[in-house]
Amino acid sequence: MLQQVTEVAQLAERVQHHLDAIYHENPLGANLEGLAAELLALMGLQDSTVTPQQYVNHWDQRDAIMITYGDSVLCEGERPLQTLKRFLDTHAADSLSGVHILPFYPWSSDDGFAVLDYSSVNEALGNWSDIEAIGAGYRLMADLVINHCSGRSLWFENFLKGREPGKGFFYTASPDDDLSQVVRPRTSELLREVETSEGTQYVWCTFSHDQVDLDFRNPEVLKQFVSILRLYIDHGVRMFRLDAVAFLWKIPGTSSLNLEETHEIVRLIRTLVEHASEDAMVITETNIPNRENLSYFGNANEAHCVYNFSLPPLLVNALITGDCTYLKHWMMSMPPAQGGTAYFNFIASHDGIGLRPAEGLLSEEELNTLIATMQQFGGHVSYRALEDGERKPYEINIALADALSGTTAGPDELGIDRLVCAHAIMLGLEGIPGIYIHSLLGTRNDYQRVENAGHYRAINRHQWDYDKLDELLAQPDSSHSQIFDRIKSLLAIRRRQAAFHPNATQFTLHLGNGLFGFWRQSMDRRQSIFCISNVTDEWQSLALEAVNLTDTDEWADLIGGEVILSRNQVLELRPYQTVWIGNTQDGRAS
Repeated sequence: MLQQVTEVAQLAERVQHHLDAIYHENPLGANLEGLAAELLALMGLQDSTVTPQQYVNHWDQRDAIMITYGDSVLCEGERPLQTLKRFLDTHAADSLSGVHILPFYPWSSDDGFAVLDYSSVNEALGNWSDIEAIGAGYRLMADLVINHCSGRSLWFENFLKGREPGKGFFYTASPDDDLSQVVRPRTSELLREVETSEGTQYVWCTFSHDQVDLDFRNPEVLKQFVSILRLYIDHGVRMFRLDAVAFLWKIPGTSSLNLEETHEIVRLIRTLVEHASEDAMVITETNIPNRENLSYFGNANEAHCVYNFSLPPLLVNALITGDCTYLKHWMMSMPPAQGGTAYFNFIASHDGIGLRPAEGLLSEEELNTLIATMQQFGGHVSYRALEDGERKPYEINIALADALSGTTAGPDELGIDRLVCAHAIMLGLEGIPGIYIHSLLGTRNDYQRVENAGHYRAINRHQWDYDKLDELLAQPDSSHSQIFDRIKSLLAIRRRQAAFHPNATQFTLHLGNGLFGFWRQSMDRRQSIFCISNVTDEWQSLALEAVNLTDTDEWADLIGGEVILSRNQVLELRPYQTVWIGNTQDGRAS
């Protein structure tokens, strides 16, 4: 009992340190006395706490997360979340360890990211019991849409009327403030003029005028989100994706991006969730240049995982140009993740291919070629506003199956191989893989949804009829079946290899521009895997003398099953073929 009291006291002191750093200036003059105790009570930590171990990994090579909307798969007469679970149980239970269900709350716009009510499940999807059922079988990731909420939410309605809860919840500024340095991902006006009970005010809207930014200078806002964290934990959520968190704290006269107060709030959230549940994880969604993105690891005291945002544009660029130079240079510069942290790798998502994470990594010429090729394959470009009022490409909106349907020379017949190659590269890399459902299924551009939704991101947010999808997956000659089965086969191999642990050693190989390769070694040093992909549309020769295959081990391609008979052997790799040359054969494909 005494130990528990001591641990709670230590936790309270730690939380107080976080709060002192966040509210060091306290511009609103808020009453901060007792705030640490209130937060602990809201998290249910006032009497007891778990003690998380620092630098401990809560993941291994068996982990792979599917990213999906709650209604990506539909069946008449069945709640979409039930249909999603049926799809997972039937088709992916042996391949995937977790699922990220994109915002499943009531919303008003942006396909869920303008939240009306954080405490309930959208009735069109299901209910909390459906969420709990998925969380019981899979590691469940949920979005904490923390930067903003809907302009039609009760909070915002109350803000306009000067009522609680909501009064003082939203960030206001003056048109006369120096907002010239503010970094934004959109072209709409930053400030939205509204009439309130206290007169005309201008609310801050980083993303859209229906997504009004919350004001974390007000500790009442922080308390609300701590309550939400506790609610989600109680309903089975263990992975928290902090949406758009980089924009959280605002100070006129600055970029209002990645401010120190924002980082401290991430540290506070990590402290609270991992003391509430030892396997809970915080993942930051920061679609920004690479160096800034990596800063959210902190000193292994901020995010457990950061989205590896630079991977999608660089990988797509390599596969359409047949040149991995830029991808290789980037990977060589990436530091290994500390114990207790990991990269969250993805190559497609519900959003587009972000271009800000490629800034400083791809030349303007390469970026322009990438954009032009994606447009040729049916993609669209979304823009952001610059300080001088000009527009700059922000992301490319396209389904990955279409993005990889050809090269800079135009479409070809190698799209499936190219798509599988992209996944093979991602699955081999250091980090936890996140696979978007529509990439797993090889879904193509959905132009009808774009027309219906009125925005480009809908192009990659198709809704499948479950029975139709089931039928296609049962047909060996369908593109969807081929892609799905080949990726699942790679996942099955990956799960058995210690060298594919998300924190296992990784080194980049130098095999020329047409072969992208890297070496993984298990943390006990017993297993090595050389992951080598032909990123071109031509056959490539791989001289194994360029790869350090030790004489004391037997080597084989874990994917194709070919046994390596000689260190002087030359492998001929077909277009977009990947080999995983490992010194254990337990994962070799049959």
